[in-house]
Amino acid sequence: MVIERDVEVVLRDGIKIYIDLYRPDTNEPVPVLLSWNPYGKHSPQDMSKLPGTGVDCSKLSKYTTWEAPDPVWWSANGYALILPDPRGIFHSEGDATFWNHAEAEDEYDLIEWAGTQEWSNGKVGLAGVSYLAVSQWLVASHKPPHLAAINPWEGFSDIYREVCFHGGIPETGFVPWWQEGVEFGLSHVEDLPRTCAAHPLLDEHWQSKMTDFSKITVPAYVVASWSDQGLHTRGTLEAYKGLGSTDKWLEIHGRKKWGYYYQDDSLQRQLTFFDTYLKEKSTNIDSWPKVRYEIRDSSYVGDVHEATQWPLPGTSYERLYLEASNGRLNTEPADEESEVGYDCESLEQDLAQFDFTFEQTTTLVGHAKLHLFIEADGADDADLFVSLEKIDKNGAQVDFPFFSIRDNGPVALGWLRVSHRDLDPKLSTEHQPWHTHEREVPIRPGEIVPAEIEIWPSGTRFEAGETLRLVISSSDRRKFPYMPFNRHAINRNRGRHVIHTGGQYDSYLLVPVAN
Repeated sequence: MVIERDVEVVLRDGIKIYIDLYRPDTNEPVPVLLSWNPYGKHSPQDMSKLPGTGVDCSKLSKYTTWEAPDPVWWSANGYALILPDPRGIFHSEGDATFWNHAEAEDEYDLIEWAGTQEWSNGKVGLAGVSYLAVSQWLVASHKPPHLAAINPWEGFSDIYREVCFHGGIPETGFVPWWQEGVEFGLSHVEDLPRTCAAHPLLDEHWQSKMTDFSKITVPAYVVASWSDQGLHTRGTLEAYKGLGSTDKWLEIHGRKKWGYYYQDDSLQRQLTFFDTYLKEKSTNIDSWPKVRYEIRDSSYVGDVHEATQWPLPGTSYERLYLEASNGRLNTEPADEESEVGYDCESLEQDLAQFDFTFEQTTTLVGHAKLHLFIEADGADDADLFVSLEKIDKNGAQVDFPFFSIRDNGPVALGWLRVSHRDLDPKLSTEHQPWHTHEREVPIRPGEIVPAEIEIWPSGTRFEAGETLRLVISSSDRRKFPYMPFNRHAINRNRGRHVIHTGGQYDSYLLVPVAN
């Protein structure tokens, strides 16, 4: 393998950035993989020091950088790999900004540079996890001529809804933690926490960081997971739904994203995909199902199924009605009104829960929705945290992999700041409310308001005798130490939340039953 460090590349506006290039030791032109990220091409972060990732670091070479392909493995399989320091990162010139179309233009220029070098066969693919996937949505929509294929491995696509403001509630844990990893450069770096504070509504700033997925037409192998609730799960699936590509595949797993990316069978599927479109080799890709998804029974226990499209065809969306008087979910609404409340400022009693026990094996795959009548007693707003949990036949909670390194995750999560309850009538569907987040509508004293809460997609099987538990609370149910996890420490909850059910208050949970 040939390694070239600190290769200078000049962008369209004259700014110089620096890349590391790894390529096979051959005189034959080779295809190129590019992994665009702001974490440092020289690998200042070591995944082996982050516990619980599920990555077997003994199989990775010392050249493998954060969330990127292993240069040694890909070079042995006939690929060059480019790892850049983007504009403003470490010694590259300019100011660093993130997840916008100016950054996409920089990546476009690097793709075109890579596709025209004498050692290149003219075909460039994009690879990597998280940021390295998010950047693919943006640049691919600009259609660089030498871009031949993309492999976004878990990448959000709506930074407002999926990262900075869950349901309109400010995220205060992951965002500042992430910022600490990109503040290395010779000039200015965009300050995401300060940006969030300055732009609490979905305005033109956040719109400038989004893209039109229909403009992406290159072949795409997209991988999502049920386990990245609060970061990548929703956005990866939303992007796939909107892709304009004819050749596209979706894979959804229920495991940890980094461990799954580097495991052997995943590498082989990545290789098959890129061999097809960057080497024009004959492969078995035509036998791949368009959608391949895991149904989870418990942590790392489940099976893989196939489908022709996403969302799954034939899904039946069924209502389970909340009954406050007994904490149950029922297939029919209660005739009599009842209510249940909780103390928002209590650390132990800030929740209400509702259970439904299945009489036969039932598989839930896709978006869920909570339609809730809520009263804020003592406040003019309410921040709601919703969790779906699985309870086994013995009453014990069933945990799942969660947020890259945890093992005690939920089935699915949802959030809503109730003053953000306005819906977009064009984008909202029966099973997926789409909040505009363009204004705030306070709750008046004594007012009971209907709110629709999006619950992120999941895929889980319940056997007869097992229970689906809906938990509604005023704070995050899972609180972790300061690492890459969601927090929502700044909220508007005061006094009591009162949930109204039955009679004129048809509060219900809509669940996606896979047929």
